[in-house]
Amino acid sequence: MEYRIEHDSMGEIEVPADKLWGAQTQRSHENFEIGVDIETMPREIIHAFGILKKAAAQANSELRPEKMTADKLVAISQACDEVITGALNDNFPLVVWQTGSGTQTNMNANEVIANRGNQIVGDKILHPNDDVNMSQSSNDTFPTAMHIAAVLMIEDKLIPACETLISTFKRLEEENEGIVKSGRTHLQDATPITFSQEISGWRSSLEKDIELLKRSVEPIYELALGGTAVGTGLNAPAGFGEIVAQKVASLTGKSFITAANKFHALTSKDELVFAHGAIKAVACDMMKIANDVRWLASGPRDGLGEIFIPENEPGSSIMPGKVNPTQCEAVTMVAVQVMGNDVAVGMAASQGNFELNVFMPVCIYNFLQSARLLSDSILSFNKNCAVGIKANKEKMHHNLHNSLMLVTALNPYIGYENAAKTVKKAFKDNISLKEACLQLGFLTAEKFDEVFHPEQMV
Repeated sequence: MEYRIEHDSMGEIEVPADKLWGAQTQRSHENFEIGVDIETMPREIIHAFGILKKAAAQANSELRPEKMTADKLVAISQACDEVITGALNDNFPLVVWQTGSGTQTNMNANEVIANRGNQIVGDKILHPNDDVNMSQSSNDTFPTAMHIAAVLMIEDKLIPACETLISTFKRLEEENEGIVKSGRTHLQDATPITFSQEISGWRSSLEKDIELLKRSVEPIYELALGGTAVGTGLNAPAGFGEIVAQKVASLTGKSFITAANKFHALTSKDELVFAHGAIKAVACDMMKIANDVRWLASGPRDGLGEIFIPENEPGSSIMPGKVNPTQCEAVTMVAVQVMGNDVAVGMAASQGNFELNVFMPVCIYNFLQSARLLSDSILSFNKNCAVGIKANKEKMHHNLHNSLMLVTALNPYIGYENAAKTVKKAFKDNISLKEACLQLGFLTAEKFDEVFHPEQMV
């Protein structure tokens, strides 16, 4: 491999000749060989850095035109556009497990943008620190990138995924209107419910989750840019925070604003803890929905068997013909991961010391993984399972009329205690509720038929 010599305040170092990063990136690449090629900084963060660095250059061109000249602005902007599109992804090799402030990733962005900008204009006009990092610090850029990435992930990926599954549930509600089945509580038979009512519970859960996600995003609109090193705004011109937030909002189409208190913005990650709680709520509901589906589909003969789900792949290497609810299993495993990530996000947020949180990379790594995995698993579950759910009407009808909890309809006529005696006799003697009720002398056959209508109990 061919190398070139780069330098920083610590001296010279060899850098791969075909890469755009510089000395500080190389030092981090060599000093933190932890999770290499597996746990690199999330691409969403790199994307966000492209946005914020372009916005910062635009703000500096207005506030410091003598320093951020027109040709520098063009070079930085074009290089940032390539970062945003992912064209330069191969030049961001650093892992999550680095400095807790994310300084090396900020410098990685500065070096790549500076070197690529210089390539674009054919002249070495950009310096990573003096130009690309102008009016900034790693301490305000990294939390800004975290907020940009979090908002984009929730609004552009997770919420649309939930909406897709909601749409499927709405269709299933319409298709299964009027089908009455046995309800269940505590994994025991309960009073009747329509299948469409059961599905509506799944749908409404996700609709509520979207409401929670939207509320949780609002505090994340606040950006730390303008606080520089410790929140005082040292070396940033007056108004920089406000203008750069406007630029970020314009570039993303999102409602970003400058943080009211930069000291808070640098040291606290409470907004992300709050938002991840909403993400965890989605995970909890998806765990429940997926479990409901696989319980209802259990069998095919010795389980509940009340619904059919798509058969996507063989389920066993030894049992021929076995098919498993694999999409449900994938969703529930993702839910477990998200719940674990919630602990990591909370722990990371608790580690702010004085003027800076120094667990930011691990915080956003887990946050973005949760939202990404949930989004992908919801779309996969929708495409490969939910859209193909079919009611087993015969099994639903059989289970409904075999349920002892239909006796609840008799409460107003024979009382709770007599109804309980009816259930116990029917179960013990393996006879119908009608037979038990008649043998106990609580109702005549005619009266029983008059008041006992399971389909009307919903």
